[in-house]
Amino acid sequence: MEDTIVSKGIPMHSRMIHSLNGTQSPIPYGKKGQYILSVDRANLNKELLSAAETYSNTKLNFAYKLLNWSTETGAMTFLRADGAKEEIQADLIVGCDGAFSAIRKQFLRQSRFNFSQTYIPHGYLELTMPPINGEFAMKPNYLHIWPRNTFMMIALPNLDKTFTCTLFMPFDEFENVTTGDQVIEFFQKYFPDAIPLIGADALKRDYFRLPAQAMVSVKCSPYHLSDKCVLMGDAAHAVVPFYGQGMNAGFEDCLVFNEIMDQLNEDFSAVLPEYTRVRVPDDHAIADLAMYNYVEMRSHVNSKWFLFRKYIDNFLHIIMPRTIIPLYTMVTFTRTRYHEAVKRWHWQDKVINQGLLCVAASVVGGSYLLVRYPPNMPNISIEQLWTRLQALKSRF
Repeated sequence: MEDTIVSKGIPMHSRMIHSLNGTQSPIPYGKKGQYILSVDRANLNKELLSAAETYSNTKLNFAYKLLNWSTETGAMTFLRADGAKEEIQADLIVGCDGAFSAIRKQFLRQSRFNFSQTYIPHGYLELTMPPINGEFAMKPNYLHIWPRNTFMMIALPNLDKTFTCTLFMPFDEFENVTTGDQVIEFFQKYFPDAIPLIGADALKRDYFRLPAQAMVSVKCSPYHLSDKCVLMGDAAHAVVPFYGQGMNAGFEDCLVFNEIMDQLNEDFSAVLPEYTRVRVPDDHAIADLAMYNYVEMRSHVNSKWFLFRKYIDNFLHIIMPRTIIPLYTMVTFTRTRYHEAVKRWHWQDKVINQGLLCVAASVVGGSYLLVRYPPNMPNISIEQLWTRLQALKSRF
């Protein structure tokens, strides 16, 4: 399964930053050989459904709408496409029905269930960058970013040689652009190099094809209800898309749940509370990291200090790979728990900043002492210095 999915993904080794003047600068995601994948979600869904169909004890039902379910018995009532109702009994209900989960509604009726839903003031709009002469319009092995501080556009490569471009921007900015000419004017001001690649006519048309879509972050706890039901994926922890970990976190839910099932002999009364205990802090952490990464992608990547710190972090990771690990590396390329990665990141940040402060103080202090108390250097002519250098060279 992994080989099949990876073979149909496009590796992206770096972010490619597009400045206003058209220059492009890569920022690697990690060490050489580390990359993230641009994967077609529709194809991924097909592969997963096809794999599920191979199990004799699995039955797939489509066009079934959940109307209600019982917390006591595990009975679920569905409305079928033909208008008939059908009741299905389950030993364990696994709610993986997305950010606006119907399963989770029963949790909201229970005492001591914590729930929060936050819409960010930014929306997103998708555009398509077509191939040029049958090839990618830009370098394909990068996640392209046009960071403009309060908003940004990104582009991810697809197998059909197109790029999916996504504009993330405050809703009031979207509302200020109301005509095709204003779209071109806006892109000429902020994304001039993208206009010939997307096409002016396509921009005017596609910008208004759909309204800007909202993004929501969901946190809740606990993830289980007695020994009858458990929430996973976006139903438990919908996140904004800026860390690229939403789907990964959902898959890791399954992995962790399976590990706990093995540890506790598939005893649901023990497994479900343990699953909640383990996953809630991690999923809340990745929700917060996703919010932070939006600021990093649209703003921090323009900062020389951020780029310098990125270089320092990567350099220290090379010489001390077990002591200093960049946050992105921990989150994306290891099984380090999300909340532990955040704790370690804060500790590393504090240590490195203090180290840089000490180095800067030493340089300033040393420079002051050299100026204040210059060393007594003997007067020596250029000819004498050259003669001494030649003598030293002849010894070796």
